[in-house]
Amino acid sequence: MLVLSRQRDETIMIGDDIEITIVDIRGDKVRLGIGAPTRIAVHRKEVYDAIKSENENAARINNADLASLAQTIRPGPARPVASSKAHGLVTGTKQTRSTA
Repeated sequence: MLVLSRQRDETIMIGDDIEITIVDIRGDKVRLGIGAPTRIAVHRKEVYDAIKSENENAARINNADLASLAQTIRPGPARPVASSKAHGLVTGTKQTRSTA
């Protein structure tokens, strides 16, 4: 971990895209301003951990959920098998071309 000392209104750069500026210092609290591209999510650590946990829980497949789905999903009606003649296919014959 890199530890830096900064005064109010001073900035730290992370790569070329992320700026962290010390906005205010009051007692034991520091206010930070974070400038980052919109493609980069910026969250407080506790919010990030909650999002990560919820995503992991949502990704798990539960046996009770599967059983519930199996009861609600029913197969549709059987489709009739199309004959080869309906699709213009001819089987079992040899076609020859006349040269007249």
